[in-house]
Amino acid sequence: MRIDVLTLFPEMFHGVLNESILKRAQETGIVQVKLINFREYATDKHRTVDDYPYGGGAGMVLKPEPIFRAVDHIKESAATKPRIIILTPQGKRYTQQQAEELAKKDHLVLICGHYEGFDERILTLADDEISIGDYVLTGGELGAMVIIDSVVRLLPGVLGNEASPEEESFSTGLLEHPHYTRPREFRGMKVPDVLLSGNHQKIDEWRRKEALRRTLIRRPDLLEDYPLTEVEKRWLEEIRQEEEK
Repeated sequence: MRIDVLTLFPEMFHGVLNESILKRAQETGIVQVKLINFREYATDKHRTVDDYPYGGGAGMVLKPEPIFRAVDHIKESAATKPRIIILTPQGKRYTQQQAEELAKKDHLVLICGHYEGFDERILTLADDEISIGDYVLTGGELGAMVIIDSVVRLLPGVLGNEASPEEESFSTGLLEHPHYTRPREFRGMKVPDVLLSGNHQKIDEWRRKEALRRTLIRRPDLLEDYPLTEVEKRWLEEIRQEEEK
């Protein structure tokens, strides 16, 4: 996969991209991430990328010319048509399902906003406008980092266990079940006996049921669209009765 990031602050990405899983994914050639300062595509002597908004108002607005030129240059060297994403608080809220969809693409372009916002004509470049949450950041860089991390970890060969992404929170539609490791008992808190039983069927049932319990308690809204099986419906009713006691 190729990921191009258009940003005025490429240095912000260095720590994130040069550690842990993202670093290994680049070293093994699974993903190529290129940071592009679109100020380099401004043509006036001051390399201007923003200007005052027409009609007045606070703040500065990103000009269309540098970003359009940068995107044109990317497309000229692209082997396939890139999926262009603009990070903006006005975009659709980002989800695990979107991450899974983007992970199937060969080439992503992430455009990071800054200042008061984009000239509206820049938005015509986008295939997607994405927000990572209902809050406002100083720019799109942190959102771009979130997307890069959530997408790259889904690529084949990035994680050691290929089944890991499929079992995580949101991938199945539910929150993930609790995890335990050694020691068997810590400060009076014990590992559930079923996990030590060696009975994989019972362990699987416990995990599925605890995923339902955690989702019911922490994110009940996720259950509204989740296709419960008859067994899960029965478990959910049992969980409700247990939690009401």
